[in-house]
Amino acid sequence: MKIYDISQEVYGCQVYPGDPKPEKKALKSIENGEVYNLTAFRMCVHNGTHIDAPHHFIQGGKTVDEMSLDAFIGMAYVAEHRGVVTEKDAARIIKKAEQHNTEAAKRILIKGDVEVSLEAAKVFASSNILLLGNEHQSVGPQNAPMAVHLALLSADVILLEGIRLAKVAEGVYFLNAAPLNLAGADGSPCRAVLIDAER
Repeated sequence: MKIYDISQEVYGCQVYPGDPKPEKKALKSIENGEVYNLTAFRMCVHNGTHIDAPHHFIQGGKTVDEMSLDAFIGMAYVAEHRGVVTEKDAARIIKKAEQHNTEAAKRILIKGDVEVSLEAAKVFASSNILLLGNEHQSVGPQNAPMAVHLALLSADVILLEGIRLAKVAEGVYFLNAAPLNLAGADGSPCRAVLIDAER
């Protein structure tokens, strides 16, 4: 069994332009003569590797604590692509995933420098997938992310953004990208991992 950590390290992670960066503060330190080390930290829920809940773009949409863990934990398919994901690309990715494993086709992770077009987002949204993941900090265009997010989140497709797939080949894996249980939150950091049971 091989485990791939597909998460960014939090303090050095990528941050969406305009979002606050993660910060840490030492509250206690053995080096300073105290009995133990104790650290506090603060961060935006969309820093680094994170999930987007529907509430991120939809007023009254589901928050992190209201979502089933089924979307975040289960078989997943890693597909490699470069550039803009078109409507045809999305259909091809879904078909390929289904041919490999119908359960894995419910959670699609796209490897590479990609931007999901609105047309592709509509294809993914209509295909009954549970989760769509990508390596950028936002699944849609950085200068206009709303339409792509709305198309996916309104169909209850959870977004897993900021993953790292450079060392992961195309194929079927077991995904665990469970978010923190944050009541009322529009997103959450997560420690996303892929498991290849055959290695």
